[in-house]
Amino acid sequence: MEAFNLFRRGRKLPADRRPALEPGERVLDWARVADGEEIVVVTDRGLWLPGEAARLGWHDVHKAVWSGRDLAVTPAELVEERADYRVVADAAVRTYLLVDPGDVPHQVRARVTRSVGYTAHHRLPDGGGLRIAARQVRGVDGLTWTVRYDPGTPVDDPAVLAETDRLVAAARSGTDPDL
Repeated sequence: MEAFNLFRRGRKLPADRRPALEPGERVLDWARVADGEEIVVVTDRGLWLPGEAARLGWHDVHKAVWSGRDLAVTPAELVEERADYRVVADAAVRTYLLVDPGDVPHQVRARVTRSVGYTAHHRLPDGGGLRIAARQVRGVDGLTWTVRYDPGTPVDDPAVLAETDRLVAAARSGTDPDL
């Protein structure tokens, strides 16, 4: 059975439900949302979610959780551009009850995971913490670096900014940031 699934073609997406794909973008799978009118579409470049005019790139998905019924997606939201990295925060979680999910949950998990080139969490000396991640972004050479601060971290503190810069620089250079 597994070998059969390896070679099966995805379900045909109804033409009237097809999002505005870029040239060369391929639909991998799709699923109806419980109300039956909206759909979630998985492509090789990202996730098309109901009510959204644009695709959410795999590198912009902070978290995706499949409960067995619901797909919960937490997108990244840009907070600030810094010299060598972007500071992001979790946007509102979007949850969809999928009818006949097919391969959607598996594809989402695999694609999000595949986009991650590096991730590490660090506690800060004076409290709080941050997660550094490097993601592959389609059309961009190398990795794109992001920082997401833990809730309650004093992000305006100059010492936090200096430590963040140090940790990102160490991660980018391939050295152990905790040394």
